[in-house]
Amino acid sequence: MDSYAYLGGLTPESIEGLYHQYITDPTSVDLSWQRFFEGFGFARAHYDLLPSDQSSKEFLKEFKVLDLIYAYRQRGHLFTQTNPVRERRKYTPNLDISNFGLIPSDLNTVFQAGNELGIGPATLQQIIDRLTSIYCQHIGIEYMYIRDPEKVGWLKRRFELLVDQPVFEKEKRKHILSKLLEAHGFEKYLHKKFVGQKRFSLEGGESLLPALELAIEKGAELSIEEFVIGMAHRGRLNVLANIFHKPYKQIFKEFEGLSYEDIKFDGDVKYHMGYNSRITTSTGKVVSLNLLPNPSHLETVGSVSSGLCRAFIEQKYESDFSKAATILIHGDAAIAGQGIVYELIQMSKLSGYHTGGTIHLIVNNQVGFTTNYLEGRSSTYCTDVAKVILSPVFHVNADDVEAVIKVVELAIEYRQRYREDVFIDLLGYRKHGHNEGDEPRFTQPKLYQAIDKHPNPYQIYIDKLLGEGIFTDDEIREMDKMFNQKLDDNLNQTQKPDKSESKPFLHELYRSFRASVLTDFVKSPETGIKESKLLSLLDRINALPADKQFNRKVEKIFADRKDMVKADKLDWASGELLAYASLLEEGIPVRLSGQDSVRGTFSHRHAIIKMGNTEEEYKPLAHISDKQAPFSVYNSLLSEYAVMGFDYGFALGKPNGLSIWEAQFGDFNNGAQIIIDQYLSSAEDKWKVQNGIVLLLPHGYEGQGAEHSSARLERFLSLCAEQNIQVVNCTTPANFFHVLRRQIARPFRKPLVVMSPKSLLRHPECVSSIKAFSQGGFKEVIDDEEVNPKDVKRLVFCSGKFYYNMLEQRRKNKAYSVALVRLEQLFPFPKEQVLAIFEKYNKAKDFIWAQEEPENMGAWGYVLRILSKGFDKSMQVIAEPASASPAAGSFKIAAQRHQAILQEVFNMTEPKKLEKKNKIAQS
Repeated sequence: MDSYAYLGGLTPESIEGLYHQYITDPTSVDLSWQRFFEGFGFARAHYDLLPSDQSSKEFLKEFKVLDLIYAYRQRGHLFTQTNPVRERRKYTPNLDISNFGLIPSDLNTVFQAGNELGIGPATLQQIIDRLTSIYCQHIGIEYMYIRDPEKVGWLKRRFELLVDQPVFEKEKRKHILSKLLEAHGFEKYLHKKFVGQKRFSLEGGESLLPALELAIEKGAELSIEEFVIGMAHRGRLNVLANIFHKPYKQIFKEFEGLSYEDIKFDGDVKYHMGYNSRITTSTGKVVSLNLLPNPSHLETVGSVSSGLCRAFIEQKYESDFSKAATILIHGDAAIAGQGIVYELIQMSKLSGYHTGGTIHLIVNNQVGFTTNYLEGRSSTYCTDVAKVILSPVFHVNADDVEAVIKVVELAIEYRQRYREDVFIDLLGYRKHGHNEGDEPRFTQPKLYQAIDKHPNPYQIYIDKLLGEGIFTDDEIREMDKMFNQKLDDNLNQTQKPDKSESKPFLHELYRSFRASVLTDFVKSPETGIKESKLLSLLDRINALPADKQFNRKVEKIFADRKDMVKADKLDWASGELLAYASLLEEGIPVRLSGQDSVRGTFSHRHAIIKMGNTEEEYKPLAHISDKQAPFSVYNSLLSEYAVMGFDYGFALGKPNGLSIWEAQFGDFNNGAQIIIDQYLSSAEDKWKVQNGIVLLLPHGYEGQGAEHSSARLERFLSLCAEQNIQVVNCTTPANFFHVLRRQIARPFRKPLVVMSPKSLLRHPECVSSIKAFSQGGFKEVIDDEEVNPKDVKRLVFCSGKFYYNMLEQRRKNKAYSVALVRLEQLFPFPKEQVLAIFEKYNKAKDFIWAQEEPENMGAWGYVLRILSKGFDKSMQVIAEPASASPAAGSFKIAAQRHQAILQEVFNMTEPKKLEKKNKIAQS
């Protein structure tokens, strides 16, 4: 290769010319050359040290050595000894001196470039030896792509001094050995006592335990008081037992398969359960630890952990990001393959989602289930996603536990100094298959030949300490004996006939909340507020500062809102903002996050207003009162999965606040289906975890096509059971106001899924009086006030915006023998209220469920299932024909089909099955 490839292919003469130009005027050369000349310390000072008679050729050799130093810093990680069981792949060009225009005779030449490494003038051989000891041993570092010279300089100084650190003291080494014993001994004990049971062993990656403990110790030393940890199943039981100090006997009980104390609690597999604990570090610092429960869906827990950490930072630590930190433990295949990792990392520096930097620990097994690493990614490293936000990455041989500890210490310091993410890639292996019953030799025979012969990290460290005379064989045997005796004692205690404890995750935080019961859902609590208070709040949220200049359209919107108050007809935006304002004044913090949530997808909210000329911002909801709670609203990045996970975690950590995630269009929620399935709908049943998150999902058929019509109501209803979530489709601003306030008023927390409106935002009929906000609470069912029950022949139940379409049609037809009853809450199903409606309209002969969605979508399937139990009424459906897609792409065809449903609702003959005519392909 060209000897000067690293220097842009320039000739020695050109480089010398650039250097002299740089000395005269540093800004006259390209920024990269400025960094080259000054960043490597070879500026005028070094130039002036050269003998005056030194030739240009000798002078330029100094640059070649600097080029070599730069190459080690930039690419040395490719040539490390970080893989304990495989030879590293070969990368070219390598770091041979011939690639830098240097020759063997230069090895004994003294170069001033040694100053750059802090060793003074040194021979080329001494410089190479120093570089190799720093950059090509058991630790590799990637950091030269970072664009902040201050960060690069700090990392360079700190990392290059690691090699000079004194050997750890005996007591520290003894403690490290004890953690490796716990990690290795615990796995070995489980393997012997619970043969064939899945545990997802940590064997081959035991250094994770001392790494985690050091992260907590060092973090506490640097003012961290709380850690939120998210991890998958690999090594989880070990972390629970030996970092969180979950009693061994409790884990053993879970292996025995004993029942839980609470017979209504289904529980989850032992390696998915969460845990909270408080530990005291060796320096006397008390630290709170939180390990989130997680599903098998890898990397999902990362977003939830980050949201929980952000909630703690705001709620418990007054937004001091130095006080709490997230640690995410990844697998190599998952961090490279799961898209949510990219979403989460892209969020990490955004104001609404920043957590002060996450410590990422990768337990790198070099295989994912049965997939080789070369099949699992295109990138060089599994951690290459870190470069998106220019985070430093450390690659460490997991067999060298002392190297691991040095890197973790440096990583924690970086996080606390710069409040940014940092990645540690622990290169180890997996002793067994994906689980203990799996045979890895089917797919990785060569790798497992090496693993079978390879000593474990615990034994490697024992041999090292024995070789250095730190411990004796007898001392090691005694440590093993005492640990195994401790495990035996705990196992013996599991023979007692009791049941496993099932203390909920975050049980202290949720101490004031209780589990819900069926009677909680018969009628909603009172959530109205005094009319005088409402009017006062409306004045404040509708006021714009007189000394600020706003967009004329914005001024009109706020003027119109004032007119609505005078007319006693508040629209949807007024009802929503009034709910937030009332809660804020009561001391309840409100967070709204989602795609375009600040203005609102449909330009109805305007929670933050920008000045016409300066883009200065004004937030009306921040001006309610001097003692109000904070209101936060954020436009998220264009992600559903990670953002909903984050907001779910945030809601988990702030049960006394209102936390909302909003979709741009309702159907976009399917991008976060894993969060909905694994957390939102099932967390309470699996883990006893309550959560009060609200989802706002714009839903309604207005001719916008297949993707922007349906929020997939049917999918949420298919998840409903055991009072796990609440699903509503409100039709009035006041009812929306009350359902939001209800989230806080109840003594328990449940996710609330709202089919929020689009066209109803400005529908002239979709308004509420002040009185509707000041009295009562949320109405699960809204009766028809325009008909006489004695005259009703057909009773039509519906939900959402379709009510207003039918109302308009009925008035045109003057068909007042048809009653239109709105089911505002679909789950939990308001059975008693629906029965009362049936009783009221006892003259009716036809009972109809009408919906604008196709028959195989919407609420019909759910309603039919509900009515088949406990109701003696036969109900028929009027809906669009079953369809593969939610709606027609043609506005005209959609309107025709919609009108056909409306006509059928008021066709008093036997309802007929509508056919799906005018397919777009035929039109």
